[in-house]
Amino acid sequence: MYGTVTFPEAGCNYCRFDEEKINPVIRRGEEAFPELERNLKNAKSEAEVLENLYILDRIIENGARGADSFYPVLSKYNNTDSPNIQTFLAGIYRKIKVPDAFGPLLAMLIRNSINPPKSSFDPNEEIGGAILDYLA
Repeated sequence: MYGTVTFPEAGCNYCRFDEEKINPVIRRGEEAFPELERNLKNAKSEAEVLENLYILDRIIENGARGADSFYPVLSKYNNTDSPNIQTFLAGIYRKIKVPDAFGPLLAMLIRNSINPPKSSFDPNEEIGGAILDYLA
């Protein structure tokens, strides 16, 4: 674990991370991929998963290539009920556009429509946006 995660709450509808501790990992870019993959495979808590997804997302945002190779590891979390993890997965899938992620995105949207998650934000906004990007 690199730092701490603050989960969304009534006054703040997004996760916050210890930027000071994770920025060095983000700066490593693609060199951090093996470490992130290992961390995601062995994560024992939602906080660990979120922190590593956030780092991966930021590395992708910085232009790293090859993140589509993470899909087999990320797919482990496709059936999660966590709106936080769903939101990060949808954002990452939207950027890497792995064809295999389209079905799980639809499943998340349907699951959340039937049983809306109790959260201070709506993960379906990011999930729906990712689906629309796939269809564009």
